[in-house]
Amino acid sequence: MSTTGSMSTATFQSSAFLLGLCGVGWVGVAWSTANMGNPVVQLMMPRSSSWTLLEAMMVFVMWSVMMGAMMVPSALPMIIAHRRLCRQMPRARHAAFVAAYVLVWSGFSLLAATLQWWLQELGLLSRMLVLTHPKVASLILIGIGAYQFIPIKEACLRTCRTPLGFLATEWRDRPVGAFVMGFRHGVFCVGCCWSMMLALFVFGAMELTVIALLATAVALEKLTHFGQFFSQTFGMAFLVLGVAGWLT
Repeated sequence: MSTTGSMSTATFQSSAFLLGLCGVGWVGVAWSTANMGNPVVQLMMPRSSSWTLLEAMMVFVMWSVMMGAMMVPSALPMIIAHRRLCRQMPRARHAAFVAAYVLVWSGFSLLAATLQWWLQELGLLSRMLVLTHPKVASLILIGIGAYQFIPIKEACLRTCRTPLGFLATEWRDRPVGAFVMGFRHGVFCVGCCWSMMLALFVFGAMELTVIALLATAVALEKLTHFGQFFSQTFGMAFLVLGVAGWLT
């Protein structure tokens, strides 16, 4: 088999493996939202802010699986591009790149779990992980919409949409370098998407339709030629919903 053929096969296998993991993640998310009476799922939805250690761990697992299922598919172009370069540069380490990216979103998942606890402590979150105070929900929607128009959102989105440009300017050799690259890409990715993830607390973090719609919105922003258009369209939609909710 030629070197090019070997590279293509390895890239395909790597992509298929990641998509398979995402598929497992989506199955887990779907199962959780459809079986909220299950004792395991109940651990992800503590009745009060007095979480046990097991409940805290399960809430973190819930957010980690959800973020992985939602974010990894839109990161595949960057991951595939890095994989191809790694096949040409033996000193690079693709696994370190992917691990760092996952680590960043794991950190975000920890923050999301902490926010869930804090909102519950304040009495603002229902058992179904939906904000119970309409004005707070409206302010969050307005904030999400406004973020879609600020320069940092545009800069992060532009970086995520140009894998080769990112790799050309950020390339670092050796495993540590690959880890730094993956971490930086993860930070840009979080910079693109963190605000829209807050919508889960408005529309329901245990609603499969909401999770799927937000994942689709992220993919449209990052993977299409009209990403900026979609970003601003979503921004207007969030602003309208937020203002309407505030006025009613």
